[in-house]
This record gives sequence, structure tokens and C-alpha cells, in this order.
Amino acid sequence: MKTYTPDQKMLRKYADLLLHYCLQVKEGQRLFVSTTTLAEPLLLELHREATKTGVAVEYDLAFRDKSLVYWQEAKGTVLDMEHALHLYAMENFDAYLAIRAPFNLHEDLGATAEQKKRRASAGAKASQTYFQRLADKTLVRSLCQYPTPAAAEAAGMTIEEYAAFVFNACRLDEPDPVKAWLEVREEQQKYVDYLDKCDEIRYKNEKTDIRFSVKGRKWINSDGRANMPSGEVFSAPVEDSVEGVAHFDFPSVYGGHDVKGITLTVEKGKVVKWEAESGKEVLDQVFAIEGADYFGEVAIGTNYRIQRTTRNILFDEKIGGSIHMAVGQSYLHAGGKNKSSVHWDMISNMKNGGEILADGQLIYKDGHFLDII
Repeated sequence: MKTYTPDQKMLRKYADLLLHYCLQVKEGQRLFVSTTTLAEPLLLELHREATKTGVAVEYDLAFRDKSLVYWQEAKGTVLDMEHALHLYAMENFDAYLAIRAPFNLHEDLGATAEQKKRRASAGAKASQTYFQRLADKTLVRSLCQYPTPAAAEAAGMTIEEYAAFVFNACRLDEPDPVKAWLEVREEQQKYVDYLDKCDEIRYKNEKTDIRFSVKGRKWINSDGRANMPSGEVFSAPVEDSVEGVAHFDFPSVYGGHDVKGITLTVEKGKVVKWEAESGKEVLDQVFAIEGADYFGEVAIGTNYRIQRTTRNILFDEKIGGSIHMAVGQSYLHAGGKNKSSVHWDMISNMKNGGEILADGQLIYKDGHFLDII
């Protein structure tokens, strides 16, 4: 498979943005980085800049076929043993950077539902610690992408096209990426300030009509710090307030499995019926997991540099002109209370007649906020 090494200047720009804008690391802090060995060119620049800044970095590096072999061989108690290194990092480090750099997007396909359920339970303590520390603001995190051939193939692009797509979405092609993201922050803050005053939100398009309360919850301006790239505003719905039918026409991926054309029927916050054009068996598995049948997130994508799906939720949920909803774990810093080992985003196109109403007022149509905001 063809490898690709981006220009070193671009990687230094990327490392600088991740460390100083996204994570805002300071001298004396500890940073935990989780990725694969394919991301070594970016890791070198991160290591250089972090060390120069006085930040100590520790790494969790996956290698080719690591997950594939695990699912083939994992039986018995090994499935129930927590990831000690990850748990320690979530409890003790100041910053966490996850860099997606896959060798293969299908390594998890051989995992059984029982294996996944047990691994999710084993990771529950680390997951809850992670979300709680985010809410307490004692941990900062960022998720980003390093271009690899597998990710490019999944997106239907050459590696060169995919790298250009990633860097453009991150605004690394701008003379000053930090300034560009600060402008995004300012624009999105207008939406957040408006939505924070609203009680009920309603998403509508040809196949969706779903409403939920956000009373007492907080809308978050996702401006490229927690995710790079970003470009969304999101909140957590009041758990038992979600009512209606939501159809998600963009493909979703869970554990390496594609699920297309998802339709969820919701009553008093609980998903009571689920259908899919393909991949329904994945929904069956997910909704058997505790807490996965309630929603943890509602969001609106605003990154208009992203206009196609790539089978990568880091980009797809940010598509300008889309909405998404996540089943499972809530973001505590948005005021959410739902707990689950699952957090699965599902996306719907709003460009062709889609509407968002806030307390009965039309505020968004055909993929864009209206000028009333």
C-alpha cells in the first residue's frame, strides 16, 4: 500500500496548532498521545515542539493488525481487564491527544457482540473518568487525523487528495490557522448565545421530525480545540424529552461496520424502534448496551469546507449543512446525564428543505442559520 509523508513545514504547522491552540499546553504539564506508528512524522514534530515548551509526552502506539489479532484471540478474563495505561492517563495527565492514523479500518469486524460488550464494560471506569474530568476542566483533549492510505481509500480519494482534504478542513492552508479558527469561534458563539436562551429545539426534513428540550443544558461552541477539525455547535438533550422520528441519511460506521439509512423512533427519550436500509444487526447490538437507547448529544454541523462523507465521524459530523444526534453517553459539560459506554453520532442532511425551529421560531433553513441569529 502506498505511503505518504506530508511536507515537514505543514506538519510543524499542524503540531503547533494542536499543541498551542487545541490543547493550550503549558510548561510542566503531561500530555498523553494515542495513535499508531503510521503517524510517526507528525509525532516527531509534536515531540519537538512539546519538549521545547517544557511538556512531558507519553505515547500509546498501536501497530499493524493489533486489534485484528486481539479479537481473534481474546477469550476469558482478558476481555474484562481494564486498559491500565489508558486509565492511568485519564486519571493523572493534564492533556490527551488522540490521532487517528489507521492501518486498516476493518480490524474490528471480527469482534463478536459479546466481546465488544465485555470490552466496553472493562473500559467504563476510564470512560467515565474521562468525561468527568472534561466536565471539571481538569483535562483537555483533542482528536485529530493523520492521513493514511486506509483512511484515504475509505473516503474514496487518493492519499494526496485526502491529505489536502484533511489539511484544508483544519485550515492549515491559511497563512495563520489560529486566526482562522478564532474567526470560526466568534461566528459560532452567536449561534450558541442564541440557542442557550431556548427551551425546545425541533429538527425537520423530509423524513425527520424530532423535538427535544435543552432547558437547563448548555450549548458548546466546538471551535477546533476539542476536535481538529471542528465546526459544530452541540448540546445534550433533556434525556426523557426527545420525541418523534429521526432519519439519518448519511452512512454511519460503528466498529468498522457500515450502517445506512437509519431511522429511529423515540418516545419519552427512549429509542423504541430502529430500522436501517443495511446493517440493522449493528443497531441490534448497540441498543443492547446499557444507556445506548437514549440520546447524549444533539448538534449542528457548520464546517462548509467539508461537503462529502468520508466514513470518518471526525469529519462527517462537521459537514456544513447537516445535523447529527448521538445515542449513548452525554457530554457532562453540556449538562447531560445519560451514561453509556457508547457514543455514536448519526448524521442527517439539511440542505434540501431541512429546518430547525427554536421555541417555534424558524432559525435555520436549507443548511444555514438565518440572519435572525
